Amino acid sequence: MMKTTKLNSIALGIITLLFLISCSKDDDNSGNNTKTTVESNVQNGTWRITKFIDSGKDELNHFTGYNFTFQSSGVLNANNGTNNYDGTWSITDSNSNDDSKDDLDFNINFNLTNDFEDLNDDWDFISQSATKIELIDISGGNGGTDYLTFEKN
Repeated sequence: MMKTTKLNSIALGIITLLFLISCSKDDDNSGNNTKTTVESNVQNGTWRITKFIDSGKDELNHFTGYNFTFQSSGVLNANNGTNNYDGTWSITDSNSNDDSKDDLDFNINFNLTNDFEDLNDDWDFISQSATKIELIDISGGNGGTDYLTFEKN
């Protein structure tokens, strides 16, 4: 009788362990859902920059009047009615552990030598919704913190 009880306890323990393992959260599913949601949100309509802090200095005035269009092809267009600039955008898995909210980077690149080159980075998400995306970057070089916020028009 003692031997049967011990075997039943071991079997119950193994079944419980297998159950707990099978119920564990998938590592990347929430990140993929977030990525898909952000990509869908950002491609819907035009956006404007409502905050740009570059190492503590407010430089929003460089982007006032520009509308940004995030195209499904990866093209990022900035247009103020006079100037028209094309860059690229993407959302990728982060290769660092400094992300506070998720493991995704919001990548922006304008191959320009004007104020738009200051937007070039692999930004980390602070928050995101259908109408607002708040981003942060902590510079490895000078340790400055940059903030970038897009809001839907």
